[in-house]
Amino acid sequence: MDLSTKKLFILDRDGVINFDSPDFIKSEDEWLPIPGSLEAISLLNDAGKIVAVATNQSGIARGLFSEDTLDAMHRKMVIMAHEVGGHIDLMVHCPHGPNDNCACRKPKPGLVSGLCQHFSIEPEDAVLVGDSLRDLQAATSAGIDSVLVKTGKGEQTLADNDITQPVFANLLAVASATVPKH
Repeated sequence: MDLSTKKLFILDRDGVINFDSPDFIKSEDEWLPIPGSLEAISLLNDAGKIVAVATNQSGIARGLFSEDTLDAMHRKMVIMAHEVGGHIDLMVHCPHGPNDNCACRKPKPGLVSGLCQHFSIEPEDAVLVGDSLRDLQAATSAGIDSVLVKTGKGEQTLADNDITQPVFANLLAVASATVPKH
């Protein structure tokens, strides 16, 4: 897969952009970027890519944090990305729990397909960057390519599953692969 030809990069949030926690990221203070991830967003922007975030946030359904708290976390992410010259074109999230049977919670394709439609991008021109099997499954269900990063749950995902997608150390390595080789 030639990442330089992709127009839309859909990023999972927890474990790809910021450190993840088995106890959920529940506050603005707990939201901490993985080193290089915000610079990666800037690099993708510089390469002319559309950057979107698609994230499951079942902590809302579980009562661990509110939509307002999620908005505060996302504002922090946007500000910090801007500080290194990057921007996120759109962020979408699923607030539902695992048993709510919604169409948007990954591994279902709702968030991913919705982003392709929003930007009028054909599936072959999009790629999802994730750290979990459900991220990769959502991409497959939406008909787009995906890559796995080893950050977050990535190492465990790689160890527990037969992964056929390309694997990168982190989001910065993915972004670096988008720069055409001359």
